[in-house]
Amino acid sequence: MNIFESLGKLVNESGFAMMMTGDGWKNLVMILIACVLLYLGIKKQYEPLLMVGIAMGCLLANASALGGFSNALYHQELWDSFLNESSEYYHDYGHILAQGGLIDILYIGVKAGVYPCLIFIGIGAMTDFGPLISNPTSLLLGAAAQFGVFLAFFGATFLGFNGNEAASIGIIGGADGPTAILTTTKLAPHLLGPIAVAAYSYMALIPMIQPPLMMALTTKKERAVKMEQLRQVSKTEKILFPIVVAIFVILLLPSTAPLIGCLMFGNLLKETGVTERLSDVAQNALMNIVTLFLGISVGATMVGSNFLNWETIWIVVLGLVAFGCSTIGGLLVGKLMYKLSGGKINPLIGSAGVSAVPMAARVSQKVGQKENPSNFLLMHAMGPNVAGVIGSAIAAGFLMSMFGG
Repeated sequence: MNIFESLGKLVNESGFAMMMTGDGWKNLVMILIACVLLYLGIKKQYEPLLMVGIAMGCLLANASALGGFSNALYHQELWDSFLNESSEYYHDYGHILAQGGLIDILYIGVKAGVYPCLIFIGIGAMTDFGPLISNPTSLLLGAAAQFGVFLAFFGATFLGFNGNEAASIGIIGGADGPTAILTTTKLAPHLLGPIAVAAYSYMALIPMIQPPLMMALTTKKERAVKMEQLRQVSKTEKILFPIVVAIFVILLLPSTAPLIGCLMFGNLLKETGVTERLSDVAQNALMNIVTLFLGISVGATMVGSNFLNWETIWIVVLGLVAFGCSTIGGLLVGKLMYKLSGGKINPLIGSAGVSAVPMAARVSQKVGQKENPSNFLLMHAMGPNVAGVIGSAIAAGFLMSMFGG
């Protein structure tokens, strides 16, 4: 083969040539979408720690796919065989390790449910359950904010999604990225890409989505309510809380053990006072490393042939409905508590019942302070906010127990 034939072969087998054949245009579109996500993550700072990783995973997977199977970093065909019960490679991680690319190997941590659970250890180590312990009624607001999860579930079922897919779409309403990823990985792994992007996008857009709903559903008088200072929570209470919650919730719903168990383990590391080094690792090194692997692995599932379809559009729409209705559910129960308490509870803290910690609580504080500059709702809103973390994990566990087989 002379030099001209070699150059011709190189050109014909390049990714640029592959763009013009078969589904190559879909990979090109996904590369452009990845660039948009990078812009949103870097310039607009929409959940940048995960958005940048997801976008880069999407870019790498689609760019390498244009170079052919042997050059791809992520192979959708291998995972299709892994999920196909009639395939000889059904649930065969060995085949993935032998034939897969770099991101295929990293994705094993997602498929096995390792990364979301490790992130929950870090979240637990960073969470202060004191506001929830001092005001247990916050649990009601955290529960009310799961309303959108089940509404979106029924909406997805109505649109033709099966039970597993509808459950995975509905959990977007919990506003908890790791929970959405774990639920989808277990129930509908083929929808992981669009569900993860929708979940983290709406979490990043909380400051834009929630305030209009808060203004529409509450009065000026309600938004201006100043709440009494929370009582001081003892160290003993903070140590007992994760132990008691883990035992009760896991016995009630065994399927919640991975999420609730890891969340409470991380919190126990923080509150004992004798495991500072482990708590520091969980909050920083572990969270950063796992976030790195999780983002790029999830982004790689956004290959053009799977992502560009009507299902993705419906998932994005239903995700927004789920998130909005979860906010509404928390606000409505907040208004009820305002009435029952004789005007002592500010209903704005109900919107913090979604699981996006601490962003949702900060939005409640900002809106409340706009009506009354002397109003400080942040710590009051943190109660429903951390209750939402527990609530979304319980909702996910319930759905996984119902449809996980």
